[in-house]
Amino acid sequence: MSPPAPTHGPIRRQRAVIPDLARGFMLLFIALVNAQFFLTHVDTIQGGVDQILLFVQRTLVNGRAIPLFSLLFGYGTAWILRRTMDAGGEWADARAVLRRRGFWMLLIGLVHGVVFLPVDIVGAYGLGLLLFVGFLRASDRVLLWSAGGFAVVSTVALVVLTLADAASATSETPEEAAAAAPSLVEGSFLAASTQRLGEWTLYTPVTLLMTVMPPLLVGMWAGRRQILERPNDHRTLLTWTGTVGIATAIVGGVPVALVGAGLVPAPSPVLEGMLWVVHDLSGWVGGAGWTALIALSTMWLTRRTDDETDASPASSTGPVTSAIAAVGERSLSCYLFQSVVFTIVFAPYGLGLGAHATAATAVVVAVTTWSASVLLAEVQRRHNRRGPAEVLLRTLVYGRRSHANR
Repeated sequence: MSPPAPTHGPIRRQRAVIPDLARGFMLLFIALVNAQFFLTHVDTIQGGVDQILLFVQRTLVNGRAIPLFSLLFGYGTAWILRRTMDAGGEWADARAVLRRRGFWMLLIGLVHGVVFLPVDIVGAYGLGLLLFVGFLRASDRVLLWSAGGFAVVSTVALVVLTLADAASATSETPEEAAAAAPSLVEGSFLAASTQRLGEWTLYTPVTLLMTVMPPLLVGMWAGRRQILERPNDHRTLLTWTGTVGIATAIVGGVPVALVGAGLVPAPSPVLEGMLWVVHDLSGWVGGAGWTALIALSTMWLTRRTDDETDASPASSTGPVTSAIAAVGERSLSCYLFQSVVFTIVFAPYGLGLGAHATAATAVVVAVTTWSASVLLAEVQRRHNRRGPAEVLLRTLVYGRRSHANR
């Protein structure tokens, strides 16, 4: 007879630093993207600084952060499966835990999307767990071929939608096209929230199927092989992935970046749409490249041997790296914190900065917000405290008894 399934969260282990460091660093990218998303006017470029910042951001940041987070999310599901098995559970126990986690993440994402930001990613991950947790039992071959299949379907859908959008672009005024979502220009919080419900309901499954699934499945494969927990064993793979991934992100991002920054004249809507397709597709490879680059950088910083890869962030890295890793360990809390700040600063029913801020101003707000999250996460780390959203999610998934195993 198999041992009974654990009824609460398993004992907390020391965490591998690389996944947390990657998540913490990429939350800066998420902040940069979402801050620009809140801008709702056409004159966001008013000088050379705006052009430079937008060029860099569209080349290396936009469309790269969500694929990286998706890869790390898939990696984390494989880690939860392995942890549950090590604690004496079986596949059914791990599946139940992951589905509960997916259900509550979907609900948290719904609240976040309605109250703050329709382009929520938490709900997409939750929906992905509910629908596709069975992939964790698939073979490596099935995982990678399925990732490729999702990528092909996503590419075809992206091209079709882009062409359709380009055909209708001539009917929009510049002011109508400036707002990334209609809810962003609603002056009433209640009216905006009502509109965001519809936007979130559409955005969540579309994002899951067109952006999240390929890197999520690759992340499951990588987590099964513990690539980020044992980076010294996979140095060659990480080196090639980092080199090819970042190079692909640059090549695929530069054309859109030149147009978006106003450095070259805008092409026809169809051609510009196809440039965006290339930009977004290169983000899948670019996200993996950033992951590999962070892993290699961490190896260089810590100079760990293979048997030291499970050391805690605080003991194996410098203070700045430890603080950024603390953000990654509390990524859900820090992600929600960003949305609260951006809503207060940019929304019409807040300070209203989104109606007239420049691209450079949005960058300043994003970097400042992320830096504040680093400080808050570091304080929590030093006091051995989880983030509030992590505590909530853990309680919902495992029950209150989980906190006895801090």
